[in-house]
Amino acid sequence: MESGGLAFGPVPSRRLGRSLGINNIPAKTCSYSCVYCQVGKTLNMTTRRQSFYLPQIIFQKVRKKANEAKLRNEETNYLTFVSDGEPTLDMKLGEEVSLLKRIGIPIAVITNGSLMHCNDVKGDLLAADYVSFKVDAVNRDLWRRINRPHKTLKLDLILEGIAEFAMDFKGRIVSETMLIDGIDYGNEFEKIADFLQHLEKLDKAYIAVPTRPPTEKWVRPPKEEIMNAAFQIFSSKLGPRKVECLTEYEGNAFASTGEVEQDLLSITAVHPMRREAVEELVRKAGVNWSIVEKLLRTHKLVQSNYEGQTYYLRRLHNPIQTPLSDSQSSTCQDKCAHTGART
Repeated sequence: MESGGLAFGPVPSRRLGRSLGINNIPAKTCSYSCVYCQVGKTLNMTTRRQSFYLPQIIFQKVRKKANEAKLRNEETNYLTFVSDGEPTLDMKLGEEVSLLKRIGIPIAVITNGSLMHCNDVKGDLLAADYVSFKVDAVNRDLWRRINRPHKTLKLDLILEGIAEFAMDFKGRIVSETMLIDGIDYGNEFEKIADFLQHLEKLDKAYIAVPTRPPTEKWVRPPKEEIMNAAFQIFSSKLGPRKVECLTEYEGNAFASTGEVEQDLLSITAVHPMRREAVEELVRKAGVNWSIVEKLLRTHKLVQSNYEGQTYYLRRLHNPIQTPLSDSQSSTCQDKCAHTGART
């Protein structure tokens, strides 16, 4: 598979400061197909862990990006697995984390949490320094409506796996709950907060809203009263210092390596950019807007409008997957610590 976009950034992150992204999953391979996903509908819905890229190649790409950022005197706070899909579907994740430790920058993994009940996934994540997991709902019907999970996944198994991982993890662990308009949450905020309250090692519970173009056009940020209700309920259960809202645009401080076309395609594959951010990147690189027009004309980049802002995203294509041998894939359920739970 093509490996040109395995590393990108550093880019501004609302949680991690300056994050050098690692895209270890082909577009768009995931165990969920969330209605609000910023990189489009899931093309390859799966829970089967596979070997996508050679760990040594990922290490080389990330080290090169990190060195380039250092030469430009740009700070990198985290090396972050934040991919076109679910990063824990990469069965080489643990090996990659081990290699990347050599660079000396903390490692973060942004996961939807759907496979954290699997022993092999848990083992891989325990080696990271920062893990963010998703809890958009603890009600099965809401979970299915918002996250649209793979048919084999069971919500209670996922929540149990998250709780067990949180007990064992020694790094920073945070949750993220995405809120959208048009959902009758009922008493769901209390239920989510109750679940998070029992995770004693939880560092922070983030309440987020869509700030980039979502997969489904009907998705919009929630009304202010819904955000406020969620914040107040979470704060009453967890304490106000553990709750934070992610509602602001993170800024335009994207890094450029000078290879503008590759920078744009790598970043927008997982991080749609506002027009002013693209303009700033192009300006810093000393090129003109025609390079963006070329990417639009050749259908490598697409333009989208959302909440009055213009965004640029990489066009996704369904990759042709070659069959994997048994040594290159594993079904998560085969290695789960629990097998009898039901949703």
